[in-house]
Amino acid sequence: MAYDIGKTELINLYSLETLKQFSTDFLLALGATDEEAAIVTDGLMTASLWWHPGQGQGLEKFFRFYRQIKNGGIVPNAPMQWVREGPSYALLDAAKGFGYVSAHRAMARAIEKAKVTGIAMVGVRHSNHFGIAGYHALHAAKHGLIGWSFTNAKAEMAPWGSAQVVLGTNPWGIAIPRKDTHAIVLDMALTMSGKGMMRWYMNEGKPMPDSWALTPDGAKTTDPAAAMEGPLLPIGEYKGYGLSLITDVLAGVMTGSLFGLKVFQDESHHDVGHVMLAIDPGAFMPREEVDARLEQLIAEVKGAPPIDPARPVILPGEVEFKRMAQREQDGVPLSRETVEGLRGLAEELKVAFPL
Repeated sequence: MAYDIGKTELINLYSLETLKQFSTDFLLALGATDEEAAIVTDGLMTASLWWHPGQGQGLEKFFRFYRQIKNGGIVPNAPMQWVREGPSYALLDAAKGFGYVSAHRAMARAIEKAKVTGIAMVGVRHSNHFGIAGYHALHAAKHGLIGWSFTNAKAEMAPWGSAQVVLGTNPWGIAIPRKDTHAIVLDMALTMSGKGMMRWYMNEGKPMPDSWALTPDGAKTTDPAAAMEGPLLPIGEYKGYGLSLITDVLAGVMTGSLFGLKVFQDESHHDVGHVMLAIDPGAFMPREEVDARLEQLIAEVKGAPPIDPARPVILPGEVEFKRMAQREQDGVPLSRETVEGLRGLAEELKVAFPL
C-alpha cells in the first residue's frame, strides 16, 4: 500500500510487527545485545508511530547507527558505569553506547530513586543521540511519575542577535501521568523546526515559514535551500535561546560531556550529555487529590472555545497518540528512498529484508 505526502516523497506503509522484527534483526547484526536491540527498537517504533517521516526519527536512524558503529562512534554492549550516586541523583558514563540505551537506564534509575525520595535527577555523559525526548519522559509517566528528559545536540542555533551557530536544538520531553488515559506529553526542540523538515520542504519544492531559519548572513527567508547552512531560529525568539543555553549547561557542562561548538560534531565521538528527572506527584499531597486537580485544570483548558470550531483545543501529545493509534491499525510510513537504503544495508549485513 502506498500514498503520497508530497510531490516527490512516495511513502509505503508497513505493519508495526514487520518493522519491529526487522529493527531487532538489524541491530543484532550490528552487534547490539538483546537488551539493547529491544530498547532501541521500542524507541524507534515510538518515533515512527508519532512523527512525520521528514523528521528522520524512525528507521532512518539506522544509517547513522551503521556509520557510527563502523567508525567507533557507537559501541554496542558498551561498558556503561555509574560514576557518581546519592539518594536522589546519579551520573552514568555511557562509554559511547547507544543513546537510547543510556537514557533508558538513566530514567529507570531516576524512577527508582524518585519512588523513595520524591524527586531524582540522573545525568549521562559520553553518550550518543537519544532519539525522541518524549519517549524517555513517558517512561516515567508509565510508572505514575512526572518525567522530564533533555539533551544537548549539534550546534544549529545562533545566540539571539547573532547568525553564528553555537547551541543545539537541545530538545525537551515532559510527561505528566493521568489516571486511566494517556499522559500529557510535551516533546519539543528548542528551535522552531529542524534541518530534517527543512530538507523535506526543499525536496518538495515548497516554501518554509520564515520563522524557521536564517540564511548564513542572518537574513530571513522562506527558501529552505538558502537557509540550510544558516542558523535555526529558537522558539520564542530570545526565550528559546535562553532555554537552549541552560540545557547545554545542565546536560553538557555539568555532566562532563562536550557542549556548545564541540558536541555532536565528530561521528566517531559525539559525546552527548542527557539529563533525566522523575518526580512523584504524591510527594506533595495525596495522589487522588493531585489527579482530581489535574483533571479540573484539563477540563478548563479543553473547555476553552476554539477560534476555529473545526480545530478544538488539544493537549500536548494528543495528536501523537491519535497518530499512533491510526498507524498501528493502517501501517507505519517509510519513504521509498529510506527503504531502498535499508535494503542495501540489509544485504551487506545478511539480514532478512521484509520491506
